[in-house]
Amino acid sequence: MRQHTANKAKPLTLLPASETPPAEQRESIEEQGESRVVVSNAIPGHLVGVFPNRANPHTIEEQKYHFVLPANPKPAAETTPTHNSSPTGPPNRPFGIALNGVLFDPGTAEFWNADREADWNYEALGGALRLGLDENHAHVQPSGAYHYHGISKLYLRAIGAGRDKHSPLVGWAADGFPIYALYGNKDPQDPRSPIVEMTSSYQLKDGQRPSGDEGPGGEYDGAFSRDYEYVENSGTLDECNGRFCITPDFPEGTYAYFLTGEWPVVPRNFRGTPVELRPAGGGTRGERGGKGGKGKGGPPR
Repeated sequence: MRQHTANKAKPLTLLPASETPPAEQRESIEEQGESRVVVSNAIPGHLVGVFPNRANPHTIEEQKYHFVLPANPKPAAETTPTHNSSPTGPPNRPFGIALNGVLFDPGTAEFWNADREADWNYEALGGALRLGLDENHAHVQPSGAYHYHGISKLYLRAIGAGRDKHSPLVGWAADGFPIYALYGNKDPQDPRSPIVEMTSSYQLKDGQRPSGDEGPGGEYDGAFSRDYEYVENSGTLDECNGRFCITPDFPEGTYAYFLTGEWPVVPRNFRGTPVELRPAGGGTRGERGGKGGKGKGGPPR
């Protein structure tokens, strides 16, 4: 594990999505009884950045994803975080999979001072480390798996998303609940109510981080996941970045997640019981920092 000492968030540096992926997108999502079976090669149908690059030394390669999600998920007694605070095992798990077969995998494997026990996990979208992200807020794992850390405006454009209507279905979470992006009805139980942007209920903490052996010091500014805290009812969404609502795909109502313009962007907690979306030998490991081309880094509006 590389040792980092950066403790300040910075504007994101993004690579232009100017390259055609190395293979054609192949994916299928089928409901089979109580299961939703997802098969994918993890190749998006949109343009991507140049990989490898100075900050991400990995080449996009086809994957052999085969995931079995619950087709009729239920809320669990307790939420499950995507982050693993134990010093053993992968530090984060993927949250879900887009309809194009690319994983939403928001966490990183980078820690302040390479200290898993202190657990100051760097945010991919915080800018403190350069991770070679392209303008889809995506890059490549050592396994060759292209994956999203945030929102891809090219993907949303491809599926017809827009600010004037409820988000189309974006993907499926590992617990089986649907994922939408940015826009929904103001009244979650009234599909005729105005379209509004969904907002996170997470905020930056006030004050300074612990320093010395306990932490990196500096202001809570978004460089680390622990810079944020949940403030109930401060946004339209709950601690899982979701809500119970009626959607175009679920006219009788469902629990649904939303990608948001502010942290966490991609949800970090599961309302249901997730299945494993990390293929054998895969994982969010070795995501190098470095330099890349300039970009604003914010999610699409």
